[in-house]
Amino acid sequence: MSRHRMPARVRAAYLAEMRTARSTADSGARWRHLERAHIISQPWPWPHTRNHLAMFALAVRERDRREAFGQVIRIIVAAPGSALGRYPEGNTGRATVPLTQPQPVPEDLAALLAG
Repeated sequence: MSRHRMPARVRAAYLAEMRTARSTADSGARWRHLERAHIISQPWPWPHTRNHLAMFALAVRERDRREAFGQVIRIIVAAPGSALGRYPEGNTGRATVPLTQPQPVPEDLAALLAG
């Protein structure tokens, strides 16, 4: 998959997840949508970093210091990791998951990312 430009269908799915994360009132649902957006965004430096910025903002809003600190680290490494193709596929991007641990990719997202 090209790391230069996110395909339109992938971008639409990423933006939909980000938009839904912003608009839902339920904290758990917000995190789930940000996690899905994270999985989608991993191959592209800017969307990947933007996702971690949104996760950081939500952690701060929820006064979750552990998550916020974990997101600061991830913000720093997101763009270089994406640019170099070195990211743990399927990782949800949360501070509760080790930074380099791959995780299963949900079937719908795997199909989306496979093209």
